[in-house]
Amino acid sequence: MAFEGLSEKLQGALRKMTGRGKMTEQAVKEGMREVRMALLEADVNYAVAKDFIKKVTERCVGQEILSSLTPAQQVIKIVNEEMTQLMGGSNAKLTYSSSPLTVYMLCGLQGAGKTTMAAKLAGYLAKQGKKPMLAACDIYRPAAIKQLQVVGEQVKVPVFEKGTQDPVKTAKEAIEYARYYQRDVLIIDTAGRLHIDTELMDELARIKENVKPQEILLVVDAMTGQDAVNVAQSFNEKLSVDGVILTKLDGDTRGGAALSVRAVTGKPIKFSGIGEKLTEIEPFHPDRMASRILGMGDVLTLIEKSAEAFDEKEVDKLARKVKTNDLTLEDFLEQMQSMKKMGGLKSMLDMLPGMAGKNVEIDDNAMKKPEAIIRSMTPKERRNPGILNASRRKRIAAGSGTTVQDVNQLIRQFEQSRQMMKQMTSQMRGGKASRMMKMFGGR
Repeated sequence: MAFEGLSEKLQGALRKMTGRGKMTEQAVKEGMREVRMALLEADVNYAVAKDFIKKVTERCVGQEILSSLTPAQQVIKIVNEEMTQLMGGSNAKLTYSSSPLTVYMLCGLQGAGKTTMAAKLAGYLAKQGKKPMLAACDIYRPAAIKQLQVVGEQVKVPVFEKGTQDPVKTAKEAIEYARYYQRDVLIIDTAGRLHIDTELMDELARIKENVKPQEILLVVDAMTGQDAVNVAQSFNEKLSVDGVILTKLDGDTRGGAALSVRAVTGKPIKFSGIGEKLTEIEPFHPDRMASRILGMGDVLTLIEKSAEAFDEKEVDKLARKVKTNDLTLEDFLEQMQSMKKMGGLKSMLDMLPGMAGKNVEIDDNAMKKPEAIIRSMTPKERRNPGILNASRRKRIAAGSGTTVQDVNQLIRQFEQSRQMMKQMTSQMRGGKASRMMKMFGGR
């Protein structure tokens, strides 16, 4: 999980501070010292950490405790609010041009994941009903154009390329091509360097001047911590970027970039890359990220992922099957596939209140064995689990590389799931997130 180290230390410091019988000014200051150390160890910018601690301390010491909250709850509430403000306050959405074509220009250093992020963003916008196109303007990195073509094909988005001709010329031609074929979004993948230099900035400035993008989005590697903030500051000074996209937020990142970028550059984080798959991109919500870091979960994102993973028609169909007791192992397999779309069990647990950052041992590969068993069955066996006698189970075990005990365990789990699915489908029926909130304890 992103910020696991920071999350653990922050929660520890807050528990120690709020675990006392009475909240005193001295207790707040001592607790804030530990919070400050946790932030600095997470590679948060020194000035940012200092300002954050000052604001939280002033509010904790000077504000009257709300009658509806305990002092401990009030402190956590204040830390959560200030951390949310530190990262931008609210989700900064992409803006669109008033003309039929909106152009986004992606820039950043080599190795930040810019080309992959261009395809992720295109795929994300396609799901929103847009008709995006990608333009290959990185003519220096070996195979950069080919990489963009490959990932573009995977998200079913066309790629415009003109080989190694001048990137400015390619970008201008891409705009004409996109307009002719009635695409409404063009994402330009520009060249990067191992470090910031005059040649790189001059080329990016020329592209900006000639294509006049709606937004310039800077892609930075969250795992580089404070360096990511320095990169963002330099690019912003030269190009005046409109937003930041953080990549590799699922890795062993200390959190410094996410907590510092907005405060140092004044530019919002618009998206984050949360995995290697091209579907693993999500809008950056400062309030939700603050809640995750403080171990308060992220139920809203979990609900949104659920709404995407569970198709409305399929949920209704499943509800009818559960009601008539016609649930089959094929349905069971489909539900496992939907769970995968949501990022796996560990990812889902991290979003539940009280579970974020907990060292819960969950093997997401655990679903592979049940899948193999079900796929080793005949269609008739999947639809009629009742016919699975001893000889059939033995054959299925051999075909899936498992044991008869594994097959028996899956059948038991399937029977138990029938009851659970009755409860789930009654809450999820209609596929609306507002109704699904009940499933996760929301309002």
